[in-house]
Amino acid sequence: MGSDKNDNSPAEDVTSAAASASRERVIVDHKADGADVLTRALDPVYEAKATVLNHAIQEIGMGWYQWQLFIVVGFGWASDNLWPIITSLIFTPVANEFSPSRPPLLSLAQNIGLLAGAMFWGFGCDIFGRKLAFNLTLGLTAVWGLVAASAPNFAAIGVFAALWSFGVGGNLPVDSAIFLEFLPASHQYLLTVLSVDWALAQVIANLIAWPLLGNLTCEQDAETCTRGENMGWRYFIITMGGLTLIMFAIRFLLFTIFESPKYLMGKGRDEDAVRVIHEVARRNGKTSNLSIEDLRACEPEGYVAQTDAAAAIKRHLEKLDLGHVKALFSTRGLALSTGLIMAIWALIGLAYPLYNAFLPYIQATRGADFGDGSTYLTYRNSLIISVLGVPGALLGGWMIELPALGRKGTLAISTVLTGVFLYGSTTALTSESLLGWNCGFSFCSNVMYAVLYGFTPELFPTPQRGTGNALAATANRIFGIMAPIIAMFANLETAAPVYTSGALFIAAGLLVLAMPFESRGKAAM
Repeated sequence: MGSDKNDNSPAEDVTSAAASASRERVIVDHKADGADVLTRALDPVYEAKATVLNHAIQEIGMGWYQWQLFIVVGFGWASDNLWPIITSLIFTPVANEFSPSRPPLLSLAQNIGLLAGAMFWGFGCDIFGRKLAFNLTLGLTAVWGLVAASAPNFAAIGVFAALWSFGVGGNLPVDSAIFLEFLPASHQYLLTVLSVDWALAQVIANLIAWPLLGNLTCEQDAETCTRGENMGWRYFIITMGGLTLIMFAIRFLLFTIFESPKYLMGKGRDEDAVRVIHEVARRNGKTSNLSIEDLRACEPEGYVAQTDAAAAIKRHLEKLDLGHVKALFSTRGLALSTGLIMAIWALIGLAYPLYNAFLPYIQATRGADFGDGSTYLTYRNSLIISVLGVPGALLGGWMIELPALGRKGTLAISTVLTGVFLYGSTTALTSESLLGWNCGFSFCSNVMYAVLYGFTPELFPTPQRGTGNALAATANRIFGIMAPIIAMFANLETAAPVYTSGALFIAAGLLVLAMPFESRGKAAM
């Protein structure tokens, strides 16, 4: 089908590369160890077409559409941290008001919702597309967050936390996939820089929580705590729900998002993929030479695309099996990469909430032991800790491009240091020293998350990227569910949860060193 193309056609060059060596693979980078781990797992026709699309996106360059997408995708990053932080910040006033027998059940309800959301939206976006999930996740979060402010009892706030978390759980699996698939290879580092929004969300939440929760909340040592004396957490949730609703409105009403061209191509919709490329070029004030013939030239002779209704139904039925998951374990290298990143996400999924979800409570109770555990100081310190996360996220975006470190080195160092700072916090004898150790924890953990969120989607090919992200997020959320269960049986006023969390971070950092694939400088497939 490519017989009428010129000798210098990029598509023919790609096709030749894909056809050689029994059409096994296109090597993204011949010199980098482990660089072909991902490409060996790809279908050769898809692989060749993905390379053509990568070339087209690189030719268009980073323009107006991608920068707009950078902003609205940042809302998803912000929401992913904002709402778990909200649960953490309201944990103490909610427990004081309703006096539940097991307060950590609130965090458990949240984590169950996050798990369900990660599975549904992450796997679903490989089935029904990125665009629908991209638009719905923020909207659902905002609605249930606003409704939660009316919760009459502890059971109700737990249910609402699970419902808003169902939306939150889909943000990163979906948003990281769609953003990466529109980025030229030269700007893939922006996926890590997006974690600045993650850190800023924590600052905004604590900045608003300080006056509301600091002044309109029962004191930790109060004998009684009525609704009228404890309205701060309700006002806080209304404010955060309204902010999320504004982000949803901007994303849905003011920005037109295109479906991912690689996703469309992977579904046999080559014409739509080409159309999207041209629309992105037009939005950027550029033109693209990509044509449908460029993609068809990647197909073997006699290849017929199955696009009739029966084939479409068959494709949808096939999506019900585990094909997307099996593809991520189809080679030894890709299986090792997928398994390790899931294990890393799982360990961090237990370590982070085991400490951070109860941080305001830990500060309040230990501050009381030090003689300065007032509600006002607790939320002031939470704000200071969160501010240190912003430079951490920025530093992560810079460090990953250093040849000596890359993604793996930066992630390993920051994860181990996060655990070290947690161990250090157990030596604190004053509120000031505890605050200092927690600032170090916040700084390093934000470097860690910045790299982790950017590195993970780069490990997976586009047809399985949503599924790969979902597997990692699901492992993270499953282990996250264990954190409040452990907290219910371990005394939060002792150092036991801190030691456990620190050990898990250090173990995760060491696992990073075994990863077979370094994605620095590689175009995502």
